[in-house]
Amino acid sequence: MKWIKRILGTLLALVLVLVLVVVGIFTVARFHDGPFDGGLAIVAGGAFVEGELQTGTEEPDWAFLRDYFTIEFQLLDPARSRTTFVMEHDGRIFIPSGYMNTIRGKLWKHWPMEAEEDGRALLRVDGKIYQRQLVRIQEGDIVLAVLAELGRKYGGGLAAPLEMVTSGDLWLFELAPRH
Repeated sequence: MKWIKRILGTLLALVLVLVLVVVGIFTVARFHDGPFDGGLAIVAGGAFVEGELQTGTEEPDWAFLRDYFTIEFQLLDPARSRTTFVMEHDGRIFIPSGYMNTIRGKLWKHWPMEAEEDGRALLRVDGKIYQRQLVRIQEGDIVLAVLAELGRKYGGGLAAPLEMVTSGDLWLFELAPRH
């Protein structure tokens, strides 16, 4: 009987340590300059601290992002940052949010709803920060073009079906200029 109590006590201690580590990671992430490097994409980072704010009225040539696997963006309200895929098409840039109809998406993906409510965002690329407005796109020829680019870049050449967008499982956002 004593050995059962010892095993249960040890298991309880391990679970407590694991919970404290997870809570610690999430807490530290909120104060980190942007999202963590190293594959913690499920953990939102803090507000951007470093980076040169780009000003001016001329829109950058976003074609260089065709070769970038991921970018960092931050919503202004709430001020949390993430790493995400990025697609460029015809001088415009887009980010996806998949798994929106899954339990995983419903538990972890709050930023798309927050972006629909207040789409003000910052994009950080190569130490430069761009003020953007996240605008959800759900229809039009641009959706097919963005899905094709998503497939080219991340899907082994296979475009995601349009039904993923129309069903709400995949949300697409344009990072439009903010004026």
